[in-house]
Amino acid sequence: MPTDKAAKSLEVVEPIGARVLIRKDEDRKQTKSGLHLPDKMEIPTLTGRVVSIAAKVASDEDYPIKRYDRVLFHPKHAVPVDFEGDNRLFVIPVEDIVAVFRRDGGGGPVDAPE
Repeated sequence: MPTDKAAKSLEVVEPIGARVLIRKDEDRKQTKSGLHLPDKMEIPTLTGRVVSIAAKVASDEDYPIKRYDRVLFHPKHAVPVDFEGDNRLFVIPVEDIVAVFRRDGGGGPVDAPE
């Protein structure tokens, strides 16, 4: 029988090395002009939110990436993480993040976390 301590502990995904964990934004089912796409067609996204950052990346000043940042990333080396039914989590090498979305004049993320 599990102890109370074991039952209360949560499993988390923590990237290691020079990697980050990203929750990919949902693919769009509507174009910018308002056209609705058929169910089987979607516009693939290459953007997402940083969920977790490996300690190696967090301590490296060359990578000004913070948790909850919205980023543009290259998906070639993305490793999908099947975690609690979430099929939008990916561990990616930090080098595959090509841009961070920021407000003009601010240092924080474009959108506040939900």
